[in-house]
Amino acid sequence: MFDWVPKELYTLIYYYLLFAIVLVVLFESLRSRIPSGDRFQFFGSFLLFFSALYMGFRPISGFYFGDTSTYAQYFDYYTSGGAVTINKDLLFHSFMKWSSNIMTVHYFFVLCAFFYLYPLYLVCKKWFKELWFFGFLFLITAFSFWSYGTNGIRNGIAGSLFLLGLSRDKRVFQILWIVLAIGFHKTMLLPTAGFILANVYNQPKKLIMFWVLCIPLSLLGGGLFESFFGSLGFDERLSYLTDGNINDDDFSSTGFRWDFVMYSATAIYAGWYYIIKKGYQDKVYYWLFNTYIFANAFWILVIRANFSNRFAYLSWFMIGLVIVYPLLRDTLFVRQYKKIGVILFLQFLFTFIMNVIL
Repeated sequence: MFDWVPKELYTLIYYYLLFAIVLVVLFESLRSRIPSGDRFQFFGSFLLFFSALYMGFRPISGFYFGDTSTYAQYFDYYTSGGAVTINKDLLFHSFMKWSSNIMTVHYFFVLCAFFYLYPLYLVCKKWFKELWFFGFLFLITAFSFWSYGTNGIRNGIAGSLFLLGLSRDKRVFQILWIVLAIGFHKTMLLPTAGFILANVYNQPKKLIMFWVLCIPLSLLGGGLFESFFGSLGFDERLSYLTDGNINDDDFSSTGFRWDFVMYSATAIYAGWYYIIKKGYQDKVYYWLFNTYIFANAFWILVIRANFSNRFAYLSWFMIGLVIVYPLLRDTLFVRQYKKIGVILFLQFLFTFIMNVIL
């Protein structure tokens, strides 16, 4: 469908499209107010379906789209009659095997993109009602969004299913969707542990202090935490902490990444400001914020690991919601709509600089 787009420009076109939409929202918010009218509902619907199609029909290229070629090889193997022999993420591979019998690899990628995006739409529709487009926009303009729709596909889908679980009212449906998320990617066990903790220990101020403490602990500990967690052995993905780089995607370079710590801190500061400074109280937001702190603190402890971007995503897929949730649910500021537009622009500016300019 998008064969006419050069591979080297494919991702850039998507970012420039988002830039145009973000600017429209910014100017509208500065000029008057953020409306929930037909124009922005159209933007939301367009972004949902266009993003699924554009992601799904991307070129099969490992150079430009990371693990896309690896997934395509698995798909070809299943198409030729291969059996599912992999024990990890069995649900995802069973889904791929089933898909290989009835569709081409590109339509499989479209279906994956739909499973990545549609739960995010349902989450925003549930939490933000007629303002769902703005929550959705915060999610898809986040730094790691595109990468986990085209490279870390299993993790991306699992993160969306996890958020869908958090958004359900009944505990049985929360458990169902979170179990499905873990079935797609076992690393969802980490935010799941954070969610369980958030349900039994709702102390955001103390958890913020714990997150801050993790920074000097990581600085002083060097590779101690990577070695410790890597030796536990309950999931082969923890070998990323000690093995060499598997793929050169996102920030696979090692070292203490202050730039990404500061990026993570934007959500920590937002949660602190809403809960501690403004006294904002919302059970769902407590779940979201405390889960984010737990997962992000783990990443900070293993930040020097060779593939730590995979662990960073276990908190970053929530970052847009942590920042914008209270602003779309309640009125906390005078002319709040202007702040939403500016915050959205600043978030996407970081995404644009890191993924396009740099």
